[in-house]
Amino acid sequence: MKEKELLQKYLPEDSVNLVMNWIIKYGIHLKITKRRKTKLGDYRPPVANQNHRISINFNLNKYSFLITFVHELAHLIVWNKYKNTVPPHGKEWKSEYKKLMMITMEENIFPDDITEVLKSSIVNSKASSSSDLSLLRVLKKYDSNQTGITLEELAENSIFETESGKIFKKGLKRRTRYLCQNLHNRKLYLFHPLTRVKEVV
Repeated sequence: MKEKELLQKYLPEDSVNLVMNWIIKYGIHLKITKRRKTKLGDYRPPVANQNHRISINFNLNKYSFLITFVHELAHLIVWNKYKNTVPPHGKEWKSEYKKLMMITMEENIFPDDITEVLKSSIVNSKASSSSDLSLLRVLKKYDSNQTGITLEELAENSIFETESGKIFKKGLKRRTRYLCQNLHNRKLYLFHPLTRVKEVV
């Protein structure tokens, strides 16, 4: 089956049948997209008799891909039950996401380190896995072709270069992100602590 072969490229092997069954059950059109900086995945409800649509970035590791799919599937289930009458990441979504993640964990799909973090994570799930630092840290261990180091590994006042080639000076942490100064225009920007950068020595 063409769809199943495609899923095998992006998902942990033991999850392919489970995800395929969900796609069939809910009539999902799954789209693999290019990398998007602002989101890992997206759910769009059906319009004009079209299918439910879920899109996921192609560059995610297999475990991140599965978690992102489950995140978006929870949105679909909530939409089926409540349409747009409840908050996007309210108690209804958290409940559905937790149920779905419990199913994946019962199938022993994830390595032990991810499973342990997920057990804590689903107690009060974040709107984005990027906001859950413990989960994001363990998932990034399974990324391939990582370059540089994470911003949180650098000492304060270190100079670093971003993926786009811009040069910054690392500042203090403000709640969850670091306030860094662009050394070209002197403006201040907030950076996620797990942003991969290259230290400039």
